[in-house]
Amino acid sequence: MSELQTLQPFVILGPTASGKTRLAVQLAKEFNGEIISVDSRQVYRDMTIGTGKDLSEYENVPYHLIDLVDAGTAYNLAEFQRDFREKFIEIKDRQKRPVLCGGTGLYLEAVLKNHQYTTIPNDFKLRTELDTLTDAELQSRFSRLHSAFHAVADLSTRKRTIRAIEIAEYLQNNALEARPELTLKPLVIGLNPPVEIRRDRITKRLRERLENGMIEEVEALLNRGIPADRLMYYGLEYKFITEYLEGKWTYALLFERLNVAIHQYAKRQMTFFRKMERDGLTMHWLEGSPDENLMTARTLIKENGE
Repeated sequence: MSELQTLQPFVILGPTASGKTRLAVQLAKEFNGEIISVDSRQVYRDMTIGTGKDLSEYENVPYHLIDLVDAGTAYNLAEFQRDFREKFIEIKDRQKRPVLCGGTGLYLEAVLKNHQYTTIPNDFKLRTELDTLTDAELQSRFSRLHSAFHAVADLSTRKRTIRAIEIAEYLQNNALEARPELTLKPLVIGLNPPVEIRRDRITKRLRERLENGMIEEVEALLNRGIPADRLMYYGLEYKFITEYLEGKWTYALLFERLNVAIHQYAKRQMTFFRKMERDGLTMHWLEGSPDENLMTARTLIKENGE
């Protein structure tokens, strides 16, 4: 058995404010691990408060895929898969255990399933054409494009359906470049605190971040010349705070609208994780306190032969 197969990776996932980083750090310390962040926004430097990038939480545990590129730089899923693969192999070569931690379901799914379709280039001309179609017409068009991609395509939103058509159209006339398989076979632990607790945590955390520099962080990024539309592309905190700085919201409305948006985002995260579960990924859901979750995680690890 090769060294890349000797230590089972752990995956700690869950919605925002569920305590993922804390548990991941505790398990990494106890089980010879290094953390790989699976977060689509924490890759950007100087986007710290708005992305929940509290590096002090890592308590000297090595972490990776945080602060990779400058804010405002384009960075996509295919690049993340490339960087993830590199770090995963490096960690295994050091005889350490990769501990994946994050809430970006699309990124998690891509690395767990070793998706290769993310490397297919964008076709903006086709996207412009598809944007004129109704949702039903998009679904019909995709159904007529037969390829192996159909088995894993995500059609849950209009945007994803358009991307699925883009991929399926490409595959009609092009072959994917072969690349070596990266099989993870991880123990997946999901954190799903009771809804009331999650809501309280989200609201409390938002208030603390707004009072402790999140608005100033966005203002500094704008002052550096990063276009407002680029910051708003990052969504949630960066979108609403940029609009607040442009005078669209009062502070009270900023808090209210952003708070609602983050709660909605947490629900979408759980919907995506449940989809991953329905698609065959075995998840062990924990719903207790942080200490209870740590004890249960230890038990799960022992039961899985560690």
